[in-house]
Amino acid sequence: MLDAVYRDFGTGYVPHWHADIVDPASYYLSDPRHTLIVAVEERGDGTGTGSVAATAALDARGPAHPPNPPWVAERYPSGTTAQLRRVYVRPEHRRRGLATRLVGELMDFARRDGGYGAAYLHAHPRSPGAMELWRSLGKVVCDERDEVGGGADTVHVELPLA
Repeated sequence: MLDAVYRDFGTGYVPHWHADIVDPASYYLSDPRHTLIVAVEERGDGTGTGSVAATAALDARGPAHPPNPPWVAERYPSGTTAQLRRVYVRPEHRRRGLATRLVGELMDFARRDGGYGAAYLHAHPRSPGAMELWRSLGKVVCDERDEVGGGADTVHVELPLA
């Protein structure tokens, strides 16, 4: 996950935005309505260990205002919004359907929960392949690059729960 914020986003680690990356257990494993999936590339030597190929997480924290537009925060409130987070695939594992599979697992998790009324994420269009993926799976509800005054480099996407 840290690789992605440095390599794909160019922001590096920002504690206010990325605390969940250094403490994923507190954010994604301690609440039964939250989850974290880690895809591991198995070694061929039979040791059962390998490197992380991809991650995907979901929690019930809606987008906050600021930094997000106020109407986005109101549309996707905490508690009833399944927010997808940290869907990252290492470059050498991209274009193989891994992100689509992990997102499918997150959406199944949200449906089983039964308490979510919407599924939402914010995407960074600089991340290679991100916008193609999210447009194929959901609907862009706000592209801040198009906002009056320039906006941020963030695209807000809703995914179908049904």
